[in-house]
Amino acid sequence: MELGVGMFGDIPFDESGNPGKADQKLREIISAIQFADELGLDVFAIGEHHRPDYAVASPEIVLAAAAPVTKQIKLMSAVTVLSSSEPVKVYQDFSTIHLLSAGRAEIGADRGSFIESFPLFGYDLKDYDELFEEKLNLLLKIRNETNVTWTGNLRPPMINQTVFPRSENLPIWIAAGGTPSSVLRAARLGLPLIVAIIGGNPAQFSPLLEYYREEYISYGHDPAKMQLAVHAHTFVSENQKDIDNYFHYYSRQMNRIGQSRGWPTFTHGQYEAGRSKHGAYLFGSSQEVSEKILMMKEVFGLTRFIGHIDVGAPPHDMLMNTIELMGTKVVDKVK
Repeated sequence: MELGVGMFGDIPFDESGNPGKADQKLREIISAIQFADELGLDVFAIGEHHRPDYAVASPEIVLAAAAPVTKQIKLMSAVTVLSSSEPVKVYQDFSTIHLLSAGRAEIGADRGSFIESFPLFGYDLKDYDELFEEKLNLLLKIRNETNVTWTGNLRPPMINQTVFPRSENLPIWIAAGGTPSSVLRAARLGLPLIVAIIGGNPAQFSPLLEYYREEYISYGHDPAKMQLAVHAHTFVSENQKDIDNYFHYYSRQMNRIGQSRGWPTFTHGQYEAGRSKHGAYLFGSSQEVSEKILMMKEVFGLTRFIGHIDVGAPPHDMLMNTIELMGTKVVDKVK
């Protein structure tokens, strides 16, 4: 099973609500990717957002910057909001990263759980589902065929056109938040699936992932090529005080997002429940985190786990410590 870490580029806010600097955060992200690569982690994933609390609007730019300064780590978007992106440009950008990195780029495609990108790029939210279906279809056609002829409803057609630069074997994952329709889409197309588990009991996702496996095989795809991943909030420390203090960072971000979504205030009780054996948070010692990863591997049949490590913008030294423990102790225990 592959192990990796992921980030959204959370920007820290001071007690007065003033955001930190995006340039510093971006440089810290590159140093984190380099460190993860040096430790031998398998994957680094970065998300796309268009909000003041995240530094990364273009995962492809960050991954392109990381490509020449890393050697073996896979460079993945988690996720590219394909519904509000141009598939031709998405393919060009990731094909370029694939070439720069000697074949280490991957696209994680999703409809997006935040909606800021839709009005920003001039898309109507009423087309939320159709946009993704149509653009995914075009992206796959561009990847799989040299000369593309394609017609859709929401974008002008392509007639016998080739998108450059070309790259071989560019992976495209479907990222899902737990909806059966997304899981079925991935299975029908024979695409690898990554599921975000950020709450509740992870075991509750078992029927959904079994559904993916069954449908993947029923559509005639080779089960030996099936790839299934989980992306979950993660913080690793051997210091209990750091684990307790992480609540401060995590809760502030959850409450900031929750204000616009009508969520109740995130409590310390929720934090501890999520940290418990059957909770979704991987916040704890290397032993505790390893045990949860192994439980998910056993229950779901995972081929990849990505720990999302920067929710709430904990200090850079805490992030680097999490990466170090993931790349040494957690890897040793899991692999």
